[in-house]
Amino acid sequence: MYQNYTIGQTALTLNLDFAIPHNHLANTISWFVDSIPEDVLLGNTAKTGRPAYHPAMMLKILLFAYSRRVFSGRKIELMLEENVPMMALAEHQQISYHTINNFRSSKHANELVKKSFLYFTNLLEAEGLINEGAIFIDGTKIEADANRYTFVWRKAVEKFHDKLKGQAVELYDELIAKEVVKAMAKEKVQTSQGLAELAQETEAEIEKLTEEIEQEPKAIPGGSPRKARRRGLKKLLHKRKDYVPRMKKYEEAKEIFAGRNSYSKTDHDATFMHMKEDHMKNGQLKPGYNIQAATTDQYVVDFALYPNPTDFRTFEPFLKQMTTLDKFDKIVADAGYGSEYNYSMLEEEYSDKKYYIPYTMYEKEKTRKYRNDPTKLANWFYDEKDDYYLDQNGVRFNFKYYSQRKDRSTGQVRDFKVYEADEFQLTPELERLAKTKSGRQRQVRYNPNWQYLKEKAKAVLQSPEGRHIYSMRKYDVEPIFGHLKNVFGMRRTHLRGKKKVETDIGIAFMMMNLSKYWNRRWSKDQFSLFKNKNRQKKTVKQLKLRVGLIVFQYLRVSFFPDTFLLHIFYYNALTLSSPNSRFNF
Repeated sequence: MYQNYTIGQTALTLNLDFAIPHNHLANTISWFVDSIPEDVLLGNTAKTGRPAYHPAMMLKILLFAYSRRVFSGRKIELMLEENVPMMALAEHQQISYHTINNFRSSKHANELVKKSFLYFTNLLEAEGLINEGAIFIDGTKIEADANRYTFVWRKAVEKFHDKLKGQAVELYDELIAKEVVKAMAKEKVQTSQGLAELAQETEAEIEKLTEEIEQEPKAIPGGSPRKARRRGLKKLLHKRKDYVPRMKKYEEAKEIFAGRNSYSKTDHDATFMHMKEDHMKNGQLKPGYNIQAATTDQYVVDFALYPNPTDFRTFEPFLKQMTTLDKFDKIVADAGYGSEYNYSMLEEEYSDKKYYIPYTMYEKEKTRKYRNDPTKLANWFYDEKDDYYLDQNGVRFNFKYYSQRKDRSTGQVRDFKVYEADEFQLTPELERLAKTKSGRQRQVRYNPNWQYLKEKAKAVLQSPEGRHIYSMRKYDVEPIFGHLKNVFGMRRTHLRGKKKVETDIGIAFMMMNLSKYWNRRWSKDQFSLFKNKNRQKKTVKQLKLRVGLIVFQYLRVSFFPDTFLLHIFYYNALTLSSPNSRFNF
């Protein structure tokens, strides 16, 4: 349930000085947010309690605040009291910074911001602003709002976790020897739940011994064996009392890692990675996120956040989550995305689209140094009929067998052809060169599938269309990250947690889109207005000239009623007032 929010229909503006210009950015933001369907804006809301502020109004004030480089909830609250456009967007309502931050951190705001890019892409398509049907993809890293030194490393956790498991097994063996534990699997003891059950059984045994000791006589010759047993169990339990919390901590850490190598204690979704902003010049790792963005005509049409720092692993999930991909028939990205896995994925799942993505060695392979390097397999002589290679020294490599390798990062199985140098060459010197330093025969590996994909990508990139499309990447997708960090000052996120950071980045990107759209549209309107004013001035000038000529003719006729002169002035007046006259201004 939300409060009523209808701009300009239920409110009467008494002070005209509070009106904002028609071509103001706030009106563009309001117009776009109002174009989003009502069911998308409202979502699922509670039917009881006090009505919440309308999501459209909350989104508008956040977009306008981000356009003014205001990201703090308290400062946004202050803008609602002092900034006229903000007051107009909020209908002069005073909204607490708690409410602003709660909305910005909500799941509904995250879904609303993500869906708004779909409607903005529809707007671009309707106005013909999609850049030649091409979508440009690139990524950047942004520092998280987390402490730089609260890191947790997976290798350290695994090391100490394995050590603790060994200590838990030793404790289990001791309790088995003392006949405290009778039925429990050894694998279960290596978990926090198993250790907790082990501690409970030990405590139950201690309580049982205590009850039996109370029934014993006070003096027993040689001491009570039950007291000695209880003493040993208490000592064992006290010594191992930190096993359960430590085991829980390591298990929780492994769940948080989720395949990553690190995370921050103050933002569990942030991963430590190298940043370009390295003020200490020592390659310091900082907690951050990898932002993937897709643009066309410098408008962001979709984005996503990923914890891994490398771009090629984010390419496939980014394309799969993109809802506007069907509007584009060309995919353009830099060499960071060019890999055998990504090429194969594009060939299989997106065969209806062209891709312009160079591989890592694309630029280097075009250099003269690489093409003249005799150690490269691509520069060796190859006999296709007999399937063998000759290196720069004349050593012959014959096909030996097929092999496979599984990529640990992607799980892709890659097929190779292995060529081995013959044991018997033409000369003893070649036989010596055919062996390694350890005395084994030299081998080279060749990947036919990867070579085919590289040649296809090279042919596309070197075509006239490919050179034209790929050249647009540098001034289409890369400037948006410069604007985000330098122009709008967002070098660090303002929220914690992946979903919240995603909302934060999404609002910034949408604000950039609307600001650029407003600038282009406002400039176009201003140009049209300037042309209309000039046309009006020209028309008024022509009208004044014609009236002046008619008055002048009347005066001349009145004072000089000569027929000849009358005809002359009448002819001149008609000539000057004619649209085709060279004196027509």
